[in-house]
Amino acid sequence: MMFLNLPLAFRRLGIGASSRWKNCLLSVRQFQRLLSRERARSDRSGDRFSLLVLVPSTSPKGTAFYSQLARSLHKRVRSTDESGWLDSERVAVVLPGTSPRGAWKLADDVCKNWSGNPRPICQVYCYPSDTTQLDQSIVDRRAKKGENDETSTLPDKNGKALEPLFMKGMPLWKRAIDVTAAGIGLTMLFPLFAVVAAAIKCTSRGPVFFTQMRSGCGGRPFLMYKFRTMVSDAEKRKAALMALNEQDGPAFKLTNDPRVTRVGQFLRATSIDELPQLWNVLRGEMSLVGPRPLPCNESDACLDWQRRRLDVTPGLTCIWQVRGRSTVNFNEWVRMDLEYVSRRTLWHDTKILLATVPAVIQRRGAK
Repeated sequence: MMFLNLPLAFRRLGIGASSRWKNCLLSVRQFQRLLSRERARSDRSGDRFSLLVLVPSTSPKGTAFYSQLARSLHKRVRSTDESGWLDSERVAVVLPGTSPRGAWKLADDVCKNWSGNPRPICQVYCYPSDTTQLDQSIVDRRAKKGENDETSTLPDKNGKALEPLFMKGMPLWKRAIDVTAAGIGLTMLFPLFAVVAAAIKCTSRGPVFFTQMRSGCGGRPFLMYKFRTMVSDAEKRKAALMALNEQDGPAFKLTNDPRVTRVGQFLRATSIDELPQLWNVLRGEMSLVGPRPLPCNESDACLDWQRRRLDVTPGLTCIWQVRGRSTVNFNEWVRMDLEYVSRRTLWHDTKILLATVPAVIQRRGAK
């Protein structure tokens, strides 16, 4: 995403410093900070908010469109609303305490009074996403007006989930390290993989690999690979063991899990069972460093603030792995993940990778 400062944005649009609208729109950087702050406020209070996004429907895009849009929003938004640049072309409005219905009403008002071309295309997002319910009265009102009402922007659908807009792309340096390390690792570890595969097949019935759908960046599901460390029907037997769960929150952890095989105990203690995930790293579904991916059902059961760990690509190791793993509660685990999300740098990744080695050797917090 291209970051623009406010003066540069308005110089690009041809709006002079003397324009009365020069302070109407926040810069991209300012607006992103505002959006993150509103998300944190919503996570704490439980109140919903909506985001209205407007972009020109056709080219050319220039001074006339954006200046008219700034004036129109200035007339219609509340004192609690904030308008700004979502990126180099899209303007957005944060609407606290507003349902998708209210956001679409604002979009309708803007478009009905629009003069000239290009007209704005409107999109509505809502947070938290499970509250994005478009009131039936909106659909009914539009139906009464008839389908020929070309000025109406209200669609017969709900607001979109806002969470994907918070996703942080993979930095080039991080992807380069992942591909290089995963490629070399898979090649060099092939003999070990063969030995582990033989040990699993000779000591228990079932496949060598255990696969499970996990939640990736933005909550997108992907198939994660591990060496199988449990009996083949372990997932079916999990429900009977839920009462013994030693991990609070939606995650499941159990010391001396009866489903774990003898070979599986060794693989888990040494973290060898996680090595096939280098294939997920090579595919771009995971990274060497990042929050551990949870099974989809456990991730879906997380609170809204806990789901912020999905803003980045999950990884093989993270802060949680080097600070105790199963010895910390779930909230503290998530706070460690969010700490990583907020300071994802090359130096930080390097420190975590170096700290992972002694943590694995000492079997710190392993179950």
